[in-house]
Amino acid sequence: MKTYFAYLSGNFGRTNESIIPLFLLLTLLMSSLRAEDEKFKVMTTFTVIADIVKNVAGDAARVESITKPDAEIHNYQATPGDLRRARDVDLIIYNGLNLELWADKFFQNLNDVPTVIISHNIKPIGIRQGPYKGKPNPHAWMSPTNVLTYVDNVKVALARYDNRNAGIYELNAGIYRRKLLEKFEEYHLKFNMLPEYRKWLVTSEGAFSYLAAEFGLKEAYLWPMNSDGQGTPRQIQKVIDLVIENKIPAIFSESTISPKPALQVARETGANYGGVLYVDSLSTENGPVPTYIDLVEKTLDTIYEALSEGT
Repeated sequence: MKTYFAYLSGNFGRTNESIIPLFLLLTLLMSSLRAEDEKFKVMTTFTVIADIVKNVAGDAARVESITKPDAEIHNYQATPGDLRRARDVDLIIYNGLNLELWADKFFQNLNDVPTVIISHNIKPIGIRQGPYKGKPNPHAWMSPTNVLTYVDNVKVALARYDNRNAGIYELNAGIYRRKLLEKFEEYHLKFNMLPEYRKWLVTSEGAFSYLAAEFGLKEAYLWPMNSDGQGTPRQIQKVIDLVIENKIPAIFSESTISPKPALQVARETGANYGGVLYVDSLSTENGPVPTYIDLVEKTLDTIYEALSEGT
């Protein structure tokens, strides 16, 4: 009998040894989930802004985007699911400058959720043609210098609505600003070295006005914004004439639209099709542009390679 009880006691001890670590693991997991759920929650309107906000927020806040990676954001239609998710957040950050044409109606259903425009204090560049002529071009984030202002606006907004983590946001914003400055300094030097006659940026959508201005490029495009008519015969002929007249070396298109109009211009002028540029959306994590820095770096590399070919 003693041997039997000793056997039971030994087995009970071994069972306890396996149960205790499992219990501790479950406790830690539940604590982690609670801590994550208690974090300040931020929603942005598209993935580019989400990445900028994540760099400032770090681990202090949860950040998600309404639109998905690789999405065409101009004609986006918010869904009931978007609305349900937005009602559970503490702050919504959006671009403004007439980019999110659906936003006003969306925000009307979110009476208790504060909203912040990330492009505050940006000097807008006007759209030169089409139905939005005279209105601000919304793609201000394509200028790395402008994004320094975006970062400052995010830091201020997060600190205002989540003051307990203001110090973290201040620190992260400073780190991210330095990273942006270091990353894009070399591109200014490279584009300055291009011959003047090759400093042309011709694209499908007029989404690169801020980038062109920052890097000293003359700009032309087939249509002003993706919400306009795209690739009409008149638009294509106008750009064909411009490319021939100025001996422009390359034309580009954007990742979220068809390249066919740009390819037609290339065929009929002898210009090179320079490739795909990224502007409105990040890719998935395993794609070519999973972060804002990747997006601008990839776009600048593609432009520089095409414009410098043969120089």
